[in-house]
Amino acid sequence: MDRVDGARKTAGAAGYPSDVQLPGQTHAALVQSTVAAGRIRTLETAAAEASPGVLTVMTHRNAPRLPDGPMTALGASPPAPLRDDRILHHGQHIALVVAETPEQAAAAARLVRVTYDTSDPVLGLDDPRAERMDNPWGMDADRGDPAEAVRTAEAKVSGTWTTPDNTNNPLGLFATVAVWERDALTVHDSTQWPTMGRVTLAKVFDVPESAVRVLAPYVGGAFGAGLRVWPHVILAALAARVLRRPVKLVLTRAQMFTSVGHRPSTVQHLTVASTGTGELVALDHRCTSGVAMEDDDFEPCAATSALAYACPNVITRDVQLRLNIPDPTSMRAPAVGQGNFALESALDELAHSLSTDPLELRLRNYAAEHPGNGLPWSSNALRECYEAGAERFGWSRRDPEPRSMRDGDELVGYGMAGVSYPWYAQPCKARATVNSDGSAFVRSAATDIGTGTYTVMTQVSADTLGIPPGRVRFDLGDSDMPQSPQAGGSGLTGALATAVRDACRGVLGRILDLVRDDSESPLRGCTIGDVTVGGGRMHLRGRPAEGESYADILARHGQVEVTADGASTPADAAELGMAPAGAFGAKFVEVRVDADLGVIRVPRVVSAIDGGQILNEKTARSQIIGGTVGGIGQALFEETVTDAGTGRIANATFGDYLVPVNADVTQMDVLFVGDPDRATPLGTKGVGEIGLVGIAAAVANAVHHATGTRVRSLPVTLDQLL
Repeated sequence: MDRVDGARKTAGAAGYPSDVQLPGQTHAALVQSTVAAGRIRTLETAAAEASPGVLTVMTHRNAPRLPDGPMTALGASPPAPLRDDRILHHGQHIALVVAETPEQAAAAARLVRVTYDTSDPVLGLDDPRAERMDNPWGMDADRGDPAEAVRTAEAKVSGTWTTPDNTNNPLGLFATVAVWERDALTVHDSTQWPTMGRVTLAKVFDVPESAVRVLAPYVGGAFGAGLRVWPHVILAALAARVLRRPVKLVLTRAQMFTSVGHRPSTVQHLTVASTGTGELVALDHRCTSGVAMEDDDFEPCAATSALAYACPNVITRDVQLRLNIPDPTSMRAPAVGQGNFALESALDELAHSLSTDPLELRLRNYAAEHPGNGLPWSSNALRECYEAGAERFGWSRRDPEPRSMRDGDELVGYGMAGVSYPWYAQPCKARATVNSDGSAFVRSAATDIGTGTYTVMTQVSADTLGIPPGRVRFDLGDSDMPQSPQAGGSGLTGALATAVRDACRGVLGRILDLVRDDSESPLRGCTIGDVTVGGGRMHLRGRPAEGESYADILARHGQVEVTADGASTPADAAELGMAPAGAFGAKFVEVRVDADLGVIRVPRVVSAIDGGQILNEKTARSQIIGGTVGGIGQALFEETVTDAGTGRIANATFGDYLVPVNADVTQMDVLFVGDPDRATPLGTKGVGEIGLVGIAAAVANAVHHATGTRVRSLPVTLDQLL
């Protein structure tokens, strides 16, 4: 089924936060710190305040001190803005200028003059001054005796792998429009989580949650950047309350690099050890990553290594170092994207040292049950992913010797990686209505960041109600709708689809309640188990002629509509007697490397994915392709460069921060394998992030196969190969 929102988007009829225009609307511009550490010595705003159209200039001197937002399912809220004169990172918001037009606000912001008492910033993971923060979520693993197993192992690989900061960089600039009506706040925002936005803003501004409404029917991409209520959102709402007028704030591209998070850099020390025939006996994965000075975002990059393979002796450790950097955040496949690169690269090295096929090594160590708790998986088709992906890719044609495959001036390399993405779920609610004309309206406070939520939930609603999809309207992106978790963690489809189905089945039950004692209805006295739905009507199971339409039932009983609420709750492993499984996959990559210049191309990628029940193959395939493109970016292009002396991000433009373009993305082959998952009522898993995981490792492994050069740091660049 095509995207139901596709026509609106291509026609320009989809309203993004940056499109919002309200009567009396004003415009805000940020003033940001030009140093990374220290204090503000002087802050001169008179020239800005006297500039044409300026309504206010807010700084730490005149802004009310606001509390931090609440703890969320993804961790603590970022610190509140404009608290004092301290500078914690380059690009920190130190003033907000509000004027009648965006041009006036931007011009006035440039007139604000600031001097600083600076201190030496802590910017690198190798800086001994950095404060260490141990794993706060209890996700470190300890299994068996890894040290002894490594000591006695017949084969082992040890090394250090590094990944840089990456910046989410959705195409749509993040925007916030805030307006107060008395003590009620409405915010149009680029968010992946309207429900959390409502909770956070209510706490920060000390108003009831019912007085806050967050709207995000369309978001111009996010990749995790929209999972937190950022300081600029708070500032827009604060300015709107002070001025009693709507305030619109649109970030610039450079501000996107400092204001809405990034994938944090890592240094990962990893040892894998095995028998002489390749059975893993020990895995020791220790990761250090960066976090901001007063933020508590956490990325356990080593944690998933404990669950990726059958290995009796495992230790993982994740620590963070506090740096003078902007707040990190989740970026597509958070933590797993970085950790998988190190693990799957190390396994490739181990296979090479053993003269074993990398695919065979992974098959040999397939975890038939959950390595942590010993429970059977709710589903796991990783073995089938390996086999089907290898067949589609033509892995058997690979000559195992590095630099052995060539096409003219290009060295040809084949690489692969195994992939898992952990199961995640949160409670969710939905509401469904069948109208007197036989149409349906279903809604929940979720968001669609391009993943296809509008479309898939329309399908689930239509299928459950037996109403043609064209007669079903599914709405989202409004915190006044029933509570929904974030669009992130690859968990929204399972949670929301289950809640939507529950709501729709509730409507069917209420319609049957109407005809329970209706002598005119052929459905009199029936339960849901007695009937089948289709074509906007309900009929006796196996007897399609004995039924009637929803419109007729509602008309006869004088009802304008029938509404019911639905909900879903996460599965419990103990109750299930099995381990809820996330998605699994295998990635196969071909690279071509210019033998003289070191230029790398990726002409072909095969992704074999176990995503459980695929509700819409078109949108699911699109998600895997999009994730693959992001993985190519992580592997070959993306690196947010921070100047070592000043803490300034040196490449905060699309001219300097490189992402894959059409010429970098050629043949993308996606195949889905496996059965519906037993842990969710609809059998889904979620595929939003599994597409990215493993691509970086597969590319690096293919580069080694092509050139004989082993690269342990991302991105893999041509200078490393010359």
